[in-house]
Parts: sequence; structure tokens; C-alpha cells
Amino acid sequence: MQAKNHRREFLKKAGLLTISGLAFSHMLQADTVNKPIGLQLYSLREDIPGNTESILEKVAEIGYKNLEAANYDNGKIYGMTPQEMRKKVTSLGMRMSSAHVGGPGDYSKESHQKAIDWWKKAAKDHAEAGATHIIKPSMPIPSTLDELKIWCDYYNAVGKVTKEEGLMFGFHNHSREFEEVEGKVMYDVMLQNTDSDLFCMELDVYWCQQAGKDPVKYLQEYKGRFPLLHIKDEKEIGASGKMNFEPIFKAAYAQGMEDFFVEVEKYNYSPLESVQRSHEYLANASYVK
Repeated sequence: MQAKNHRREFLKKAGLLTISGLAFSHMLQADTVNKPIGLQLYSLREDIPGNTESILEKVAEIGYKNLEAANYDNGKIYGMTPQEMRKKVTSLGMRMSSAHVGGPGDYSKESHQKAIDWWKKAAKDHAEAGATHIIKPSMPIPSTLDELKIWCDYYNAVGKVTKEEGLMFGFHNHSREFEEVEGKVMYDVMLQNTDSDLFCMELDVYWCQQAGKDPVKYLQEYKGRFPLLHIKDEKEIGASGKMNFEPIFKAAYAQGMEDFFVEVEKYNYSPLESVQRSHEYLANASYVK
């Protein structure tokens, strides 16, 4: 009889613990669900074609709040007009604050005005979509410093155009921009020869580290130049154990980070599960605000 009473008391406590556990889980979820975690939609590049609206809905369900687009063609973003994109994203409780836009192709002094006209249209479209930043995702690697400085002047000119539409123009790095051009680190030359009022860097912390550089040092040395970050790992965020994200986030916040975006390029799981696991990792990280 006494054993039965003990068992009954144990089950009662276990039930209470279970309920408490569930309540605690919901409290944790409530604390993390509003973190402004962003997603670079390139992470779902294989899933989006023909399914833009349903994929956006799934991204919102995961808990992402900010989006960075990576598809702009003939005035449309993932096949939607800027107004349609903004309406859909807003209806899901998200915002599309940034976009990767490749530009009109190879640049030369002769094609300057044509390129500037192209960027005027792109800036107007992305402003209508609700973006605050427009980012060039890559560029050719110059062979001389003079050639690189021509690109820097071009970027300042594009920055003037996008600023008229209320957007900041910037550049996203891979590892190769940390190579040297005539004895100077290309990335440093770009930072030193562009106007901070017109041009910013979106630091991809993974590619920076892969290049043998310390993203924290860049964030500290060039304060205020990195309003956006790409948070990336070899696959899902946190999966490799090689990226120490805590000091990166602390340095990023200290220098004025406005938004950050998860980007997953390789996967251990399906792309959707990979971006979900990446979100969970950051949502549960105390250093992410």
C-alpha cells in the first residue's frame, strides 16, 4: 500500500514536472521567437523556383524575421513585382531588408552611364520592396591597384544613386577578396578607398575566416562599415564547431550591426531543415539579441 502511494506521488510529481517543462519550453520559445534572425534566401535556391509564396510561408513558420533576396530579373524579385513581394513578406510578419543584386554585367569606364542607369532602376525596385540595403555579391578580381580603384570609384557612384532611393549600397565578400593585389589586401583597399556614407561591407564571417583572417579584427578596425553580416558555417550554423560566433556577434553589435543573415550553402539535411536548425542554434544563443 505504501509503495502504491509512493508511486502515485511520483507520478503526480512527474506530471507536474512535465507540465512545468512544457511551460518552460513555451517561455523559452517566447523569448527567442522575436529575435531578428535573418535568412539569405539563396539558402533555399533549389526550393524557391515555382514555389516562392509557399517557401516564404515556411520561412516565416520557422521564425525568421528578416530576409535577404538573391533573385532580381527584369524588375521582378523571385518572379514577383516589388510591391507583390513586399505585401507577401509583410503579411507573414517579416521584412525584406536587403537584396543581393549582381548588376548589369562587366563594368568599364565606357559602360559607366549605362551601368548607373541600371542601378537606378534596381534601387527604385528594391526600395519599393521595402529594402534598406542593396548588396553586390561578387566581382572580378583586379590585377592592379589602379584597376581596383576604378571599381571603388564605381561603387561610390552607385552608392550615390542608391542613396537617393534611401538604400545603402554595399559588397559581400568571399575568401578571394582577402588576397593581395600588388602587395595590398584587396578587401582593405576597398574599405580605404570608398566613402562610408555611400558604401558598406556585408562581412561574410565564414569566408573571411576561410581566407585566414579574423572577422573580429575587421569589425573592430573598421567600425561602422559593417551594417550587415552573413552568418555562415561549413553547413548548418554551429555544425562544424570551427566558427566561434559569440565574439563575432559582440564585435558586430559594438560597431553598429543592423541586420544579419543566415546563409547555408551546403547541407547535412534538406535545405529547409538546414535553415531551421540554423535558426534554432542562433535563437538559443544568449549572445544573439
